[in-house]
Amino acid sequence: MSIELAAAVAELRRVGYSAVVSDCCDALGLRGQTLAAGILPVSLTQGVLVGLARPARSVAVDVMPERPYETEIAFIDSLEPDDVVMASVQAQAAFWGELFSTAARARGAAGVVVDGSIRDQRRIAAMGFPTLARGGHPTDSLGRVRMVEHDVPVVVAGVRIARGDLVVADIDGIVVVPAEAAPEVARRALEKAATENHARELIEGGALLRDAFDRFKVL
Repeated sequence: MSIELAAAVAELRRVGYSAVVSDCCDALGLRGQTLAAGILPVSLTQGVLVGLARPARSVAVDVMPERPYETEIAFIDSLEPDDVVMASVQAQAAFWGELFSTAARARGAAGVVVDGSIRDQRRIAAMGFPTLARGGHPTDSLGRVRMVEHDVPVVVAGVRIARGDLVVADIDGIVVVPAEAAPEVARRALEKAATENHARELIEGGALLRDAFDRFKVL
C-alpha cells in the first residue's frame, strides 16, 4: 500500500462512510461500485469497515475433501494487516465462522464481507471482528463449500473486485473502489465529508435547505 493510500485509509476509518465514497465514485464516472443490497453488518463496532480487498470465490460441492478446509486455511493464514476478505459464496452452507474470524483478526485483517451465509454470529459480534454477510446458516461448509479461487478478480454481489481495491462498508452498504482510483476517491471523499458537515451546521443554524445546497452543492 502506498503511503498516500495508507493515510487515506486511516482517515476514512475516522470520518468516512459508504455514501460519501459512492458519491465520489459517481463524480469520477465509476457508477457501478456499490455491492447489491442485502449484505448486512453482523459486527461493526466502529461503525465503518475500511481496508483493501482480498477477493475469493467459493462454490457448492457434494464430496468430502481429502484435506479438509485446505484452501480456506491457506488463504486465511496469508491475510495481512488492513485486508478485507471479499467472498462470493454460491452455496447453502456457512462459509465463515468464529475460528476463521479469530485467525483473520490475529493476522491483522480489517474484516470480512460475505455474499453468502456465515455462522457463530453471536460469538463474532462478541469478539468485535468487523463482519458483513447475507445471513446466518448453522450448517458446516465441509463437503458442501469449496474455495475455487482467490486473489484474482472476482465478482461479488455484482461488482468486479481485484486484490488491493479499496473497501468501505457500513450499515448503508459496501462500496469498492478500483485500486488505481482509490487515492483520488479517498481524497475527494474526505473533502466532501467536511463540506457536508459545514452544510449541516448551516441548516442547524436556521438556513433553508435550498440555501445550504446553493452554497455547498451537497445533499
